[in-house]
Amino acid sequence: MATPKGSKKKIRKHVGKAVAHVQATFNNTIITITDQNGETLCWSSSGAIGYKGSRKSTPFASQRAAEDCAHKAKKMGVREIEVKVKGPGSGRESAIRALHSAGLQIKLIEDVTPLPHNGCRPKKRRRV
Repeated sequence: MATPKGSKKKIRKHVGKAVAHVQATFNNTIITITDQNGETLCWSSSGAIGYKGSRKSTPFASQRAAEDCAHKAKKMGVREIEVKVKGPGSGRESAIRALHSAGLQIKLIEDVTPLPHNGCRPKKRRRV
C-alpha cells in the first residue's frame, strides 16, 4: 500500500558545523541552531521548556533551554558551533555557557544586536 499523500518521512541531517542564534529579550530567551546556510536544525526557548511568566526571563531558564537545544543538535551530528547573540536579556551568558558544557565546541561568539544609527524615534522612556 502506498504512503498517504500528505505524509513525508523526516530526513535526519548530519551537520558538523552549525550556527547558534541566541535571542535574549527581557521576557524570554530563544535558541535556534541552524546550518551554515541558515536552515533551522532545531530550536528551543524558555517558554517551550515549560517556564511561564517572569520565570522565563531568568538565566536558569535560558540555560535549560540551551541544554535542550544542544542535546537535539548533537543528535544531528553537530560538533562545532558559532554563537550569535542578539538582545539585552539576562540569559545571554548562561545560554553560551550551557551550550559549551553540553559538549559543543564554540568557535566564535558574536554580538549581532541591532543598533540604530539615529534612525527612528525611540519609544518614550519607561517610568517605574
